Amino acid sequence: MERGAMRKSEALAAEAVSCLNRAMAALRNIWEEIGIPEEQRLERTDVVRKHIKSLLDMMVAEEESLKERLLKSIALCRKELDTLCRDLQLGPFEVEESTILQMEKNLRTCVEALQKQKRDRKQELKALQEQDRSLCDILCTAPFTIDTGSVPSLEDLDRYRRHVASLNTLKEQRREEFVTNKRQIILLMEELDHTPDTSFERDVVCEDEEAFCLSENNITALHSLLQQLEARRALNEAVCAELRARILTLWERLQIPQEERESSAVHLAGSRVRTRRALQQEVDRLEELKLQNMKSIIHAIRAELAVYWDKCFYSQEQRERFSPFYDEDYTETLLKLHDAEVGKMKTCYETHKDLFQAVQKWEESWKLFLELESKANDPSRFTNRGGSLLKEEKERAKLQKTLSRLQEELERKVQSWEEEFKEAFLVKGQQFMEYVAERWQQYHLEKEKEKQERHLKKSREMEAEMLYGSAPRTPIKRRVLSPQTPAKVSKLHGTSSASTASNTTVRSALARAICHSPTSRLPPSGKKISQARTPVRAAAKPPRRRLREQNKENVSQLDGTTRSAPAFTGFPL
Repeated sequence: MERGAMRKSEALAAEAVSCLNRAMAALRNIWEEIGIPEEQRLERTDVVRKHIKSLLDMMVAEEESLKERLLKSIALCRKELDTLCRDLQLGPFEVEESTILQMEKNLRTCVEALQKQKRDRKQELKALQEQDRSLCDILCTAPFTIDTGSVPSLEDLDRYRRHVASLNTLKEQRREEFVTNKRQIILLMEELDHTPDTSFERDVVCEDEEAFCLSENNITALHSLLQQLEARRALNEAVCAELRARILTLWERLQIPQEERESSAVHLAGSRVRTRRALQQEVDRLEELKLQNMKSIIHAIRAELAVYWDKCFYSQEQRERFSPFYDEDYTETLLKLHDAEVGKMKTCYETHKDLFQAVQKWEESWKLFLELESKANDPSRFTNRGGSLLKEEKERAKLQKTLSRLQEELERKVQSWEEEFKEAFLVKGQQFMEYVAERWQQYHLEKEKEKQERHLKKSREMEAEMLYGSAPRTPIKRRVLSPQTPAKVSKLHGTSSASTASNTTVRSALARAICHSPTSRLPPSGKKISQARTPVRAAAKPPRRRLREQNKENVSQLDGTTRSAPAFTGFPL
C-alpha cells in the first residue's frame, strides 16, 4: 500500500514537472510570436523561475510546519496517554510504528477514549457518593471509604456499587420491618389504651414512614417496644383468663342462675383495659356473695376436693391429713385453706395427668374383668341364646391381655416417675405394684373362698340327702338338641340310663342305711323303746352287674366327698 502511494506521488511529481515544462514551452512560443528580445525572455524566465521557487519554498515550509505540528501532537498525546494510564491504573500504552500522520491520529483517538473513560468513572463515582450519603443518612451508617481525589479503578467502582446495593437491600428490609412493627405497635397501643409518652414512641406512631431513621439502634428499640407491648398484652390476657376462670368457679360455687351468667362481663372478648376492669368488678361482686354464703361455698369446694382426691387415688389416711376438711367453723380462713388445697390437688393432677389417667384406665379394665368373672359364675348364662357365651369368652381373653399390657406399661411409667421425682408413686396409700399385687391376691382369695363355699354347700346337700333322703329337684328346661345320628342318640341314651341307674342305686343304698339303722328314735310321748316303730322299706331288687360296678364307683366318690362331715351313727336315744 505504501509502495502504491509512493508510485502515485512520483507520478504526480512527474506530471507537475511535465506541466511546468509545457507551460515554459508555451511561454517561449508566445514570446517568440510577440517578438520579445532574448534578454527580456531571460528576464521573464528568471522571474517565472523565482516565482516557482518561491511557491515551492512556501509549500515546503508549510509541509515542514505540518510535520512539526504532527510531531508535537504525537509527543503531547504520548504524555497525555501516560498520565491517563496512571490515573486509570492501566498498563503502558503501546503504539504501532507507522507514518507520522497515522501515529498522531491513533494517539489522539486513544487519548480521547481514555479521557472519556476517566470522565465516566468520575461521574459514576459522584453518583455513587450521592446515593451512599443518602443511604447513610437514612441508615445512620458510615460512608464508604474511597479516595475522591483520584480516578477510581474498575475494582473500586465495583466494590462501591456492591456496597450501595447492599445498603439499598438493608434499607428495604428495615423499611418493611419498620412498617410491619409499626402496624402491630399501633394495634397494641389501641388494645392497651396506651398513649405514646416518649419521643421515640411518638416518632414511631406519628412520624412519616419515609422520614424515620432506620438505624440499627432504632430498629432494636422498635423491637424492644413491640416486645414490651406484647408482654403487657400477654399479662392482660393471662389476668383476664384468670379472672374468667375465677368467675366460672365462683358461679359454680354460688350456683348463679344461667340468666345472670349470660349477661355477665365474662363474655366480653379480648383483653382490653376496660374488659379487665369489668371482669375485676364481677370477681369483686362474686367475692362479696361468697363471703355471704360461706358454708355452701366450703361444701362445694369440699365436693370438688373429693373429686380430685379420687382422681389422684388418695387413700383415706391421706385425705384425713387435711384436717380442715372436717372443720365445722366456716370462716374465711377455712375457705382459703380449702382453696389452697384444691389448687395443690389440681396442680398435682394436671402435672401427672397422663399417669393418673393410665391408672384409671387400669382400674376400669379391672372392674370390667371382675364383672365378666362374676358373669362366668352365673348358671343362668347357659340358657342365653345368640352366642353370648362365645362373646364373653372372647371379651375376657382380650381383657386379660389388655390388663397385662396396661400393667407392664404402668410399671415402666411408675418406675420412670419415681426415678424422676425421687419418691414413691402411691395409689390409695400403696405403691402401685403392691396395690396391683394385692388386688390380684384378693381376687384369688375370693375365687378360693367361692370354691370352698361351693364344696361346703355340696357337702351339706349330700349330708342332708344321707339324713333325710333326696329332695325333688325343679326340672331344668331342656335344650333343643340339634339333629344327631342314630348312633349318637343311642350313645347318649346309654350314658343317660347308666347315670340315672347309678344315682338311683346310690340313693337306694343311702336310704336303706338310714332306715335299717340299729338305733331308733324315741317317741315324742316318752313310751318304751320297744313300742317305737321302725319304718320298714321293701327290699329293692339287686342291681345288675354293670350298675353295681357304677354304684361302687359313685359310693367311693361320695365317701371321698363327705369324708370331712361327721359319720352318721343313727338317731339319738
